[in-house]
Amino acid sequence: MNFIPRNIEENLRDALKYRPVVLLNGARQTGKSTLVKFLSRNSSIQYYTLDDFTILSSVNNDPEGFISGLHGPVIIDEVQRIPKLFVAIKRQVDRNREPGQFLLTGSANILLLPNLSESLTGRMEIQTLWPFSNDEILRTKSLFIDHLFSGEIPSIINKELNREQLIDKILVGGYPEVQTISSLKRRQRWFRSYVTTIIQREIRDLSKIEGLFEIPRLLSILASQSASILNISNLNRKTGISNTTMKRYLGLLQAVFLIQLVPAWYRNIGKRLIKSPKLYINDTGLLSHLLGLDRHQLLNYPDNLGPILENYVMNELVKQSTWCDTEPKLFYYRTANGREVDFVLENNQGKIVGIEVKSSNSVDTNDFRGLKDLSETAGDQFVNGVVLYLGANVIPFGEKYFALPIDALWK
Repeated sequence: MNFIPRNIEENLRDALKYRPVVLLNGARQTGKSTLVKFLSRNSSIQYYTLDDFTILSSVNNDPEGFISGLHGPVIIDEVQRIPKLFVAIKRQVDRNREPGQFLLTGSANILLLPNLSESLTGRMEIQTLWPFSNDEILRTKSLFIDHLFSGEIPSIINKELNREQLIDKILVGGYPEVQTISSLKRRQRWFRSYVTTIIQREIRDLSKIEGLFEIPRLLSILASQSASILNISNLNRKTGISNTTMKRYLGLLQAVFLIQLVPAWYRNIGKRLIKSPKLYINDTGLLSHLLGLDRHQLLNYPDNLGPILENYVMNELVKQSTWCDTEPKLFYYRTANGREVDFVLENNQGKIVGIEVKSSNSVDTNDFRGLKDLSETAGDQFVNGVVLYLGANVIPFGEKYFALPIDALWK
């Protein structure tokens, strides 16, 4: 497979000009190693991977000695495998704050691992590489999110989106290696192997727990509840896993980028921390595999498509937020009387945009009820409310409300 440019590349290069340490986070097999090697292809930067047993042994034996023996800028791949390395890097950077010294990659989200993240506070910039966005697959760089916040609603009129093509995008997902696998059977094998590797390697390294046999079943149950509000008590009953262990497992699954929890939006920031989050799987190819879904089931049983389409839009919004100027925070909105909005994007000034996702070819005024409720709650902070749907046209539904074809996300 030829190298596909990543839309985060410009931000990554910029970070290396200003920070001594830059960490590129992301799940395994998202293309982190490929990207950092591409960035360093015309330079003398040294490359080390902790997937190499000899290097791993050297670093584990004497992380301080390893770091002090380096000369010039370096790439260290899969740095989460030796947590002690972060302390050694901190000491080196404290002696020399020159930018661009260390470009690290990691397959665990160190923001969820306090002992690691605290060691390089103020010295390191963290960026996340997700699986391919549809923009990247198409070699484009959409600014959909920026346009929503600036009020620039697309005026495009497309031929109707081919539902089969959209479903194929959902089933394949974004992992680079999967893009070249056309056989459903081969994809299933790839995802099965991928989950096994993550559990046996990444999660075990992070948790130091040997008995992780409950996690594959838990992951399948979580997949069945994707795009819904997380109910830990219900999960406890279904799995027999204790509340404490369940919370630890969920934290580990987030740390290795398999699941994402989206918090509730409230004007009162304190309430955002109390309300249960919504659960999503971080790739719809993986989600489809966990649910055993294929093209026939998504085409012919509409109830299957709704949640997985919402999950797909969430994935695309998260990916796009890594390169757009707005850099919004992602929430959902739900009131006590059941009014809801799938996604609320909030920028640094507190301005918000609401996005509802519909798996139908048409939209009516009822589809905007949640968005209008959100607008009343947010007041002047509300910028726009859109419904993404499977039809062809951009349709205004009053000031600040629009129905948009779902491919407005990447056009």
